[in-house]
Amino acid sequence: SCNVDNHMFASGEELRYEVMYNWGFIWLKAGEVVFKLQLENYKGKPCYHISGIGGTYPSYDWIYKVRDRFECWVDTATLQPFRYIRDVKEGGRTFYNECFFNHARSKAYCVTIDQKKSARLDTVAISPCAFDPLTMIFFSRTIDYSKYKQNDTIPIALFLDNETFPLYIRYFGNEKHKADNNVVFNCIKFKPKLVEGTLFKGGEEMTVWASNDKNRIPIYVEAPILVGSVKAKIVSWKGLRNKMEAKVE
Repeated sequence: SCNVDNHMFASGEELRYEVMYNWGFIWLKAGEVVFKLQLENYKGKPCYHISGIGGTYPSYDWIYKVRDRFECWVDTATLQPFRYIRDVKEGGRTFYNECFFNHARSKAYCVTIDQKKSARLDTVAISPCAFDPLTMIFFSRTIDYSKYKQNDTIPIALFLDNETFPLYIRYFGNEKHKADNNVVFNCIKFKPKLVEGTLFKGGEEMTVWASNDKNRIPIYVEAPILVGSVKAKIVSWKGLRNKMEAKVE
């Protein structure tokens, strides 16, 4: 069974983050990322339509221009994807990948358009309970971390670039995080194992601090990238399913 116990998010949620890039000894305000979630129908089934839109600010584009769009339509009970879109423009590279999932047949039907290669159509096998990268962010919020001890790993399966990767999340316990404005949040700290791609390094390089309350929204993320490092901090939230209780007054 791939059912998840979701009491953490609901339709109408919107999370906004500012992204900083480290250039030598300087941290630059590079861009922003916005996540939105809406309840919709997909071929007669209730689904969450999740979007993650990110990009660099125009003043930063001359260094490394990014315009990324991730979208997915997922089952409300299992978070299994029905449809997934990855549309990225990073530096001088453009890449488009769209997949439709048939879980009864354990197949995904994908179209991939890469400027460096010919467009292709693929039928690929999928593993049960595998998540695309965007859905994985929301799935990580549904995990009951109280069941785990510090340094435990939680297995996950990631569907990326028409392949399934067996990965994990390493749990590091509870920790307070102090934001730039001196606001303190009670957080859950963990590291998701990454697949190396065009931007991020592979392995346990990313660290996430998520609110230790009934929402478990990511508060702060930091990670090295292929050149330099980035960090993302939450700047606003609205439409939360539960009261924000991780913020220390």
